Amino acid sequence: MMIGKHRPHRLRNGVIGLIALLVGLVPATTAVTARADVPEDSGATATARARVAADVLMGSYEPVKAWFPSSWWNSAVALQTIGDYMQRTGDRRYLPQLDNTFEKDKGVFPPGYLSGDPLLGNFTSRAIDDSEWWGLTWIQAYDLTGDRKYLDMAVTIAEFVNDYWDDTCGGGVWWNGERTYKNAVTNGLWIRLTAELHNRIDGDTQWLKKSRAGWDWLMDSGMINSDGLVNDGLNDDCTSNGQTVYSYNQGLAIGAGLELWRATGDDQLLATSRRLADAALTSSELTTDGILTESCDVADRSCDDNGKQFKGIFMRYVMDLADTTHADRYEAFVQRQADSIWTTDRDAADRLGERWAGGAGDGEHPNAFDWRTQASALSALIAAVPEPAPTRSLAATMDPAQPVVMPAATGATRIKINLGVSGTAAGKRPMQVTADVTGPKGWQITPKSSSVALRTDGSRTPAYGSIAVDVTVPADAADGHHTVRATVTADPRLTFTAEADVLVAHSIDFDTGTAAEDPWLYDADGSQSSGPQNRFADGNSYFVYRFPLPADTKAATAKLTIDNEYTVQAGPDGTDWTTVLKETEQIHDGQNKATHEIDLAPYLGTDKAVYLKVSDSFPDDGWGGRLSHLSVDITGAG
Repeated sequence: MMIGKHRPHRLRNGVIGLIALLVGLVPATTAVTARADVPEDSGATATARARVAADVLMGSYEPVKAWFPSSWWNSAVALQTIGDYMQRTGDRRYLPQLDNTFEKDKGVFPPGYLSGDPLLGNFTSRAIDDSEWWGLTWIQAYDLTGDRKYLDMAVTIAEFVNDYWDDTCGGGVWWNGERTYKNAVTNGLWIRLTAELHNRIDGDTQWLKKSRAGWDWLMDSGMINSDGLVNDGLNDDCTSNGQTVYSYNQGLAIGAGLELWRATGDDQLLATSRRLADAALTSSELTTDGILTESCDVADRSCDDNGKQFKGIFMRYVMDLADTTHADRYEAFVQRQADSIWTTDRDAADRLGERWAGGAGDGEHPNAFDWRTQASALSALIAAVPEPAPTRSLAATMDPAQPVVMPAATGATRIKINLGVSGTAAGKRPMQVTADVTGPKGWQITPKSSSVALRTDGSRTPAYGSIAVDVTVPADAADGHHTVRATVTADPRLTFTAEADVLVAHSIDFDTGTAAEDPWLYDADGSQSSGPQNRFADGNSYFVYRFPLPADTKAATAKLTIDNEYTVQAGPDGTDWTTVLKETEQIHDGQNKATHEIDLAPYLGTDKAVYLKVSDSFPDDGWGGRLSHLSVDITGAG
């Protein structure tokens, strides 16, 4: 099959520019405040926002297994989102990670290694929609690089999926290898995948024929209801089940029509994509006060790991529609989502949450912040970047080396914050950046003003620099979250604001899976949390807490409520460990749940910090340590 150069007009190749990743953000807290940058240049600001969010997302990429831990299909979408970022901005730094995943993960894997299902090779599995997500990811990698191996892999995946199309319900692709369900997501993906293949393969007729057949079947399936919204799937009698309207189903139908329109020039397809988008933008089932809202986003519900990523998929295809039509209503919708996320749904570590309109939720259903919500919200930020992206941009981040301060009875506590600055410029003259830093009343900031020169090279690959900021926290600082803020500027008219959150605390007592846990979580590794009182580490995953106890600490005792197959270790530096608790029986049902006490005094570092690490005592069976609650009793503190 001959590979040609026929690509949609919006897709562009660029020069590959690779630099070392200079980002190491540790989430400080999920406390979210309404903040805004000064948008002297809105295009440059949009680009900078997207860069910051993309760097945070890639901080969760695990290079050994070459995925984002614990989610197979979500990893495909996250990598595709990073591809969108690179395509949109011209910043190609993450091409090596795409190729790393391609080369390491194209083989056969047993269940539980990269997915709950066994992987059959070439990114296929019994989950047919998962296979299609990977097909789209590799087409994007081809668009970015022109390397035929990626397109060949997408063809292989499509040929696998094609075997799951049959005449049941008049056509359509099955959702799973057991052929139990035909639904919107699998078939929206199929239409988009086959149309994208046609648009990249010279002389193709077969993939176009399949894409047309898929579109006709979807339109006649009954899954698109009278309001123009896409229901989830079909009943056994081949009628629409009327189930929840999910944003990703709506987005995929929009995107399917758009790509097939590019293939055929049939204006009716473009009109249908517009109709589906207009229905979504005006529906209370998908928007609240103009902000995209999943049914699980409300304050008394929580999205599972699948639902966390749905809205970003919708935004990917609304971006495509806005680019194609330049209609004001789509461009305004895109900008509204990006602004709302950045000002109300972003924490001080630049993590982006599930609820794009902000809001903590009730105590049992906190706003979620993880790499899935990051990838989803990043799609909205990418959509707000203009085409072509501006050649100049300026961004900043603040990374506290010690995000928690536990003051002694007397004496101030000094901490360091790294102010990271990044920028792009059209020319090769260094970009001169000034930084002004402010903190709470009574806190000493050194230096308050400083500057750094970024060695930009005229490309869209950002140059990075950093400024070390010393912060002195007085002994009488009130408990709670405190903000240190930096405003960076560069001529002409580039401004960006970054914040660091510092928690002052005299006690340690939290449920896992809540915002109260986050400041203490030093290294989440591949651990997971599905809600309050639930953080677990299976297999070779683990999680580490850092407790910077007061300088006058005499003794300390940790109390952990934990179950299943746990190993708990303590140490003074996050490197050297002593096992202090271990479950020696293989327990999968939590029947050993109990509260244990650990004397921390032997493990206090010279700075009075102590680290606790939880892992899996039987890593081969996948029922690792699950921690519910942790507290520390401190003796000798003021």
